Amino acid sequence: MPFTRIALKKGKSPEYRRTLMEQIYLAMRQTIGIPENDRFATITELEADNFNNSGDYAGIDRSGDVVFVQITLNAGRTVEKKKALYAEIAERLKTDPGVRPEDVVISLLEVEKEDWSLGNGVAQYA
Repeated sequence: MPFTRIALKKGKSPEYRRTLMEQIYLAMRQTIGIPENDRFATITELEADNFNNSGDYAGIDRSGDVVFVQITLNAGRTVEKKKALYAEIAERLKTDPGVRPEDVVISLLEVEKEDWSLGNGVAQYA
């Protein structure tokens, strides 16, 4: 049950934002095998003054259209699966809605199964 948080500069269309969520979901389905309809995601839009993409940090020339993707998920996936996920997200976002791969910044937060409650105050996976 991944939970995806996406942050980007304010001003993109509702369709663009929906496409970001869908493409990231499809990339997770393809590479790390999340369940069908496991679609927990939010988008935060930030004013330009509240947004810093670190310019060319790590030798990557980012533009003002950076998309930050933070995925909280159960621990235990291999480095190979994580690399496949990063590549698939970047490729899908490049194709639709047209985000430059240089502008896709991804971080994973791994948690244990008992760290989730999906509602009703119950730890469903514990």
